[in-house]
Amino acid sequence: MKVHFKIGIDLGGTKTEAVILDRSGRVVHRRRIATPAGEGYDAICAALYTLVHDTMRHLPAGQPCSIGIGIPGSVDAETGCVQNANTTCLIGKPLQRDLEHMLERRIGMENDANCFTLAESRCGAAQGYSFVFGVIMGTGCGGGICIDGRVRRGSHAIAGEWGHVSVDPCGQDCYCGNRGCVETKISGSGVEAAFLKKHGRNLRMHEIAAGYRAGDPPCCSAFEQFLDDFGRCLGGLISILDPDAVVLGGGLSNIDELYTPGVERVRQYAFHRRMHTPILKNRLGDSAGVIGAAWIGVPA
Repeated sequence: MKVHFKIGIDLGGTKTEAVILDRSGRVVHRRRIATPAGEGYDAICAALYTLVHDTMRHLPAGQPCSIGIGIPGSVDAETGCVQNANTTCLIGKPLQRDLEHMLERRIGMENDANCFTLAESRCGAAQGYSFVFGVIMGTGCGGGICIDGRVRRGSHAIAGEWGHVSVDPCGQDCYCGNRGCVETKISGSGVEAAFLKKHGRNLRMHEIAAGYRAGDPPCCSAFEQFLDDFGRCLGGLISILDPDAVVLGGGLSNIDELYTPGVERVRQYAFHRRMHTPILKNRLGDSAGVIGAAWIGVPA
């Protein structure tokens, strides 16, 4: 049976979004709910089950659909359990299997950064590029790889997970068990934690950026370090993968300085004197993840 409608679910740390795409890829229904992450795994399963059922009620009568879910982690191919999830209550849980049992149908499940990268590659800022590396810089830091419009997962389902490459053995502890991971350096939570430790002020990332622009010395110091860490981390990644384009997403992708002095720092650290890799701001905004999730969906 040919599927004309696609349901995508983007499970985030604080919000979960659902969309329906029609046969042309147009969003015909959208809904967001709060993610009950603090209430544990069973509450998340129940919320996803209810959201899927509520979303399916908006399909035309009798029309089949596919369902795909993007999660802040990945599904281990050997165990079928979630691994490497920022929402730590998911780790070690058979989320896909449990939801398929509850829904009595098959679903697709993919890392949220992969969903983001897929959407931006197919119809967003990176459209037309063959090999795309997608970066999500928000509360955490994730990445995904898309080659010729298809997600590259890797044999361990961790392809693109640059957020947990340790770049500073003397750096901050990371929830993954290592120290000084990329995520501790250039995510919002990482920069904020470092600022609090050094300056004793509890500022959010947007406040640190505003302070930098206003000339506040502690904010200037922290923001310059952020730009330098961004350049070092992304420059090293480009030296390894040499993608055709990099597309940035997440809340921090709205920081204009990433595309000016930030790009210059990337050029400084990349292993090429004339690095010309486009570093692009996302075009689909925070809808990229849920649209990508719809495209990885599996028919019933």
